[in-house]
Amino acid sequence: MNAKMLWQYARLVVEVGINVQKGQPVMINCPVESAAFARMLTTAAFDAGASDVHINWRDDYCSRQHWLHAEDAAFDAVAPWEVMKRMELAKKGVGIISIAASDPENLKGVDPERLRRYNSAAGRDLKEFSRLQMSNAIPWCVVSVPVVSWAKKVFPELDEEAAMERLWEEIFKSVRITEDGDAVAEWRAHCERIEGYAKRMTEYDFAELHYKNSIGTDLTVKMPENHMWLAGGDYCKGVKFVANMPTEEVFSAPLRTGVDGTLVAAKPLVLNGNVVEGIRFRFENGRIVDIHADTNEETLRGEVGLDEGSHYLGEIALVPYDSPISNSGILFFNTLFDENAACHFAFGEAYPACIKGGDDLSVEELKAAGINAESDTHVDFMVGTADLEIVGKTRDGRLVKVFENGNFAI
Repeated sequence: MNAKMLWQYARLVVEVGINVQKGQPVMINCPVESAAFARMLTTAAFDAGASDVHINWRDDYCSRQHWLHAEDAAFDAVAPWEVMKRMELAKKGVGIISIAASDPENLKGVDPERLRRYNSAAGRDLKEFSRLQMSNAIPWCVVSVPVVSWAKKVFPELDEEAAMERLWEEIFKSVRITEDGDAVAEWRAHCERIEGYAKRMTEYDFAELHYKNSIGTDLTVKMPENHMWLAGGDYCKGVKFVANMPTEEVFSAPLRTGVDGTLVAAKPLVLNGNVVEGIRFRFENGRIVDIHADTNEETLRGEVGLDEGSHYLGEIALVPYDSPISNSGILFFNTLFDENAACHFAFGEAYPACIKGGDDLSVEELKAAGINAESDTHVDFMVGTADLEIVGKTRDGRLVKVFENGNFAI
């Protein structure tokens, strides 16, 4: 692997992703297989002035053994010291880097009820920490690097070494890293470009959007008053950070009770260590009233049924079909990449910043503003296709073609 490009990647994540400030602590969530990259991130973070770097290791094998064999009580609470660690670091303004890399089917065969119970417990015990993260009170960035099990799932025709090399190539392309380029400068320019689309979408002040395509999606999505469309970077106490690398999306939050019709997923979803295919939802007054999946439907139902808020949409995101990850033609089996290849929605909690001034509003104020402000989950699923059409209706009654043939028309 090209060491120069790896160092570019580490610098990019630290300097643009969480944008480390002098004296700021950093926490890195990382699989043990990716230790070499975690070390690079650690060095880059200290070079940028971090006060300390904390590593949380995880391992697919050990994780699977835990889910299969731990006693039931293990899935009903998060260890108090884990909660305390996160909250203490949050008080110090921690920047969080999470490396999303694992076997997409690592938890295949695990009892879905165990997954549901733990997700519910984590939502309860980590609610305060999650609220800080969702409201941009702490900077965070999700990135990825190859691991063998994931690489072989994406490229089953290649041997392990070749699959790893190919996945590295595709990841570098998606995050705009080239051997002789300046990834930091390129990312700042990229964020500026997609933030321009977000600004235009906000200026239209859409009352609703209508989605339609040939695979069965026919959905009307109403938008709350004072909604904002966001893209590229977010801000934490005036410091810009980029929550996802790669990112191609322009996103907002729909009106909680304003979604009606049928929504069909265009790609599989990796959910709780299982691949869910053939997803189809039906909505009435914002609520998911019918669920279908060709595979692992029980896993999907468990997540949608996690709490009342998980029955509603929290995010609406626009991604052109003619975009770098989509044009690769690769199904990554990793939401970080697949959501940036297609328009998508998320069921569960909305990002407060999607309402003007929302980061400073209470949960009750956000609910009054009309968004899905309270849930213990946020699950993105992909719906964009080459023939997707989206027509918006502004509050003054104008019809605007937002997407045509899967791409922006504005």
